[in-house]
Amino acid sequence: MVKERGERLDRYLVRAGLASSRRAAQELIAAGMVRVNGVRLRKAAIVASHDRIEIVRQVRAESIEPNQDLKIEILYADDALIVANKPGLMPCHPLRAGERDTVMNAIVARFPETAEIGDRRREGGLIHRLDNGTSGALLIARTQPSFGLLRDALKAGKVARTYEALVNGILESPAELSSPIAHHPVNPRKMALGESQTQRRKRAGRPAVTRIEPIRRLGSVTLVRAIPLTGSRHQIRLHLASAGFPIVGDSLYGAPPTKALPEGRFWLHLREIELDSPASAHIKVKAPVPTELARLIR
Repeated sequence: MVKERGERLDRYLVRAGLASSRRAAQELIAAGMVRVNGVRLRKAAIVASHDRIEIVRQVRAESIEPNQDLKIEILYADDALIVANKPGLMPCHPLRAGERDTVMNAIVARFPETAEIGDRRREGGLIHRLDNGTSGALLIARTQPSFGLLRDALKAGKVARTYEALVNGILESPAELSSPIAHHPVNPRKMALGESQTQRRKRAGRPAVTRIEPIRRLGSVTLVRAIPLTGSRHQIRLHLASAGFPIVGDSLYGAPPTKALPEGRFWLHLREIELDSPASAHIKVKAPVPTELARLIR
C-alpha cells in the first residue's frame, strides 16, 4: 500500500517489491512498463494510497549476464563452493531480463561456471537466498555435484547459519520460536504465522524453528543472535516480529520508521556459516558487519 502522505513512484515500486532497486524501478518506468490508474507517469511523480499501480509487462530473466564492473567480496572459495559477502539492498539474482546489478551477475563474471549449474538458469549455483534488505554470507556452488550435495545438506540442517539482528525491545533471555509459517492471505509480499490461517491442512503453514539469544542491550533495542533450524521465507523477520521484537528498519513486519538506515534496509546480517565442503574439510566463514549496520551498535 502507498503511504498515506504519498511518495515517489520509483520509491514505491522498490518498497512494494515490484523492483529490486531504485535504478531498476526507474528503468521500468522509462520503458513504459508501469501504469498508475492506467497512465504512464514520470519516476518522480507522487502517488497516493488511492492510486492503482501495476506492472503491465515484465520479462523474466532466463539467464545471468556477467557484470565485470560489479564487485562482491569473496569470503571463501574452494573447488566446490564460494561464500560471498552479500551487501544490503542488493538482490541475490536477476528477476528481469537485462538486470545486471545482483550478486550473481558479479559472481558469474568472476566464476563463469556458476551460471551453468543449478535448477534455474537465473539463479545459477545459489544454494540459498537472502532478502534484498539482508546482508551477509551467501553460499554458491561451483559444480553440479556440489550443488546437489550442498542443497541436500541445507535441507538436512547440516549447514549452520548464525544471524545477528538489532531488534526493537528488550530481549532478556534466550528463546525458541516455533510457530509454523504460511503465505499471507492478502499481501503476497508477506508471510504469516500458521495459526492465523484457516485450519485446512494446505493453509496451516510449514514447520519453522528459530533460536534467539541476546548479545547485548543498547538502550531500547537489543542486539540478538538468531539461528534458524529450518528455512522458511522471512522466517527470522516474522518470528522476531511476532514475539514482539521487530527488526530495526523492517517496516513490512511492523518496525517503527527509522532514518538510521536506507529505505528497504533493515538490521539483519548473516554473520556466520558453517558446513562441510565437498572439496575440502569443515569450514566456518564469518561475514563482517557492514558499515551502515555497525555504526548503529558502536
